[in-house]
Amino acid sequence: MLMLPISPLQLKPSFPYRAVSPHVAPGSFFLHKKQVPFCCSSHTVEHGSEQNGLVARCEENVGRRLILFLLVFPGFPVLASHGKMKGKNPYDERRLLEQNKRIQKENNAPEDFPNFIREGFQVKVVASENYVKLDSGLIYRDFEVGEGDCPKAGQQVTFHYIGYNESGRRIDSTYLRGSPAKIRVGTNALVPGFEEGIRDMRPGGKRRIIIPPELGPPVGPSTFFSSKQFEVFDVELLSIKDCQRRNIGFYSDVVCN
Repeated sequence: MLMLPISPLQLKPSFPYRAVSPHVAPGSFFLHKKQVPFCCSSHTVEHGSEQNGLVARCEENVGRRLILFLLVFPGFPVLASHGKMKGKNPYDERRLLEQNKRIQKENNAPEDFPNFIREGFQVKVVASENYVKLDSGLIYRDFEVGEGDCPKAGQQVTFHYIGYNESGRRIDSTYLRGSPAKIRVGTNALVPGFEEGIRDMRPGGKRRIIIPPELGPPVGPSTFFSSKQFEVFDVELLSIKDCQRRNIGFYSDVVCN
């Protein structure tokens, strides 16, 4: 039999617990502790037999109320003996991989598109041997190498691109807009992973770039991207031009020829 020390006046647990009173007004965030009354009286009893009987009835009543208290409040330390058991990992890589492939197929993802196995914030990239992974985490595949020199800092690059998310859904395309993008390299105008991916491309080259979140665009309500995800870009580098700064009076600009 489990014996717990009982105060002759009242029984209170030694830690705060959550017990909502049925008489709490709607919308109230206060949690009330339920008082447990006792039958013990402070009046003295003259006769020993009557005193013994009263004490026996009091102890029996207190024992019943103690059992009721423990049943009503399962958070009491004596009963809170359950532990956190380590079970099987709920994520199955094979199931998540097949799910990602199915979604990419529904989104008409291009051929040899990488797959992504996401478990919360952890993402595993599954790609063919045709892809190359750099030390920075950037992954790319060349479909056509191109010819000529690679772009240098300050030069202007003209290129087409198609952007995809992890599910293979197209999020942007210069082909659909009808005009290529033009940007100067080395001016912090591009996403770090994108600029790293086209830095060693040559005019006429076609490359698929997989940008990890740490090399991706900023995330926030003022940006296009709302979460840390891998981004995939199919890039076609069209041309590279040298640029020079010209000053006309108080006016200054950059001209690329």
